[in-house]
Formats: sequence, C-alpha cells, structure tokens
Amino acid sequence: MRFADAQPQAGARLRNKQRVGRGHAAGQGKTSGRGMRGQNCRSGGGVRPGFEGGQTPLYRRLPKLSHFPNPNREATVEISVARLAILPAGSRVTQALLATAGMVNKNGNLRVLGNGEITVPIHITATHFTAGARAKIEAAGGTCTEG
Repeated sequence: MRFADAQPQAGARLRNKQRVGRGHAAGQGKTSGRGMRGQNCRSGGGVRPGFEGGQTPLYRRLPKLSHFPNPNREATVEISVARLAILPAGSRVTQALLATAGMVNKNGNLRVLGNGEITVPIHITATHFTAGARAKIEAAGGTCTEG
C-alpha cells in the first residue's frame, strides 16, 4: 500500500480545509480569525506548552521527590510457605480462607513467598508465587494455581 492509495473510512464526513486570508466574503479575511493585535496574532506567536502567563506552572508546583505516595499503588498481601505448613494436608487454600483464619488481610493481591519449609501437600490459589515457593509447594505434593 502506498500513501497515495489511502482513502477515508467508509461513511466519513469530509470537510475541506478552511482557506483563510482570502477576502472579506470568505468569512476569514484580513486577520484570518486571529484578532487585531497581540502575541497570538503574530507569525510564530503564542506561548510554549506549560506556560501560564508568568504564574509558576503546574510542572514546577508539583513535588519531584521520590517519597511521595503513589496513588495507583496495588496493595499486596504476603504469606510465607512456613505459615502455610500448619494447614491440614490436602486442603484447598484461597485468600478468603486465609482471611477468615486471620492469617492474612482480605484486601490486596496474595503473594506466596518461599521462606521456611513445607511438608504437607496443599492446593493453593494466589495472585503470584515466587520461584522458591512454587518449588517447595510442588515438592511437597501440592499444586499452585495463579488467579
């Protein structure tokens, strides 16, 4: 495909480019809709992006330091395999079950860490497993389901 072959989408309403400075009858004659005088009527006139007329611009008013909290941070809840080892063998573990048992908080993504040892086989569903946690749970005969 070439650039010359490009066509408007079917059903598109096309408008011709407004021709300015072509006389009073055309509707945009003389000053071409820019007004009489001032910075914005000049050729190359206007202000740079972010300029607020001398007021300290927004990008300078906002903090740039790294210790301001991220408003979009996703909360995570972590639990180690050592704490999961006290559960009965063959149990199906979810975040809701751990929350009712008081082992984790109900809010946030559940992340299983590989600290400690586990010997009982459990079937756990969590948002994320570390490589060590996954290896220990599967070596004990359990399963790891992300979801």
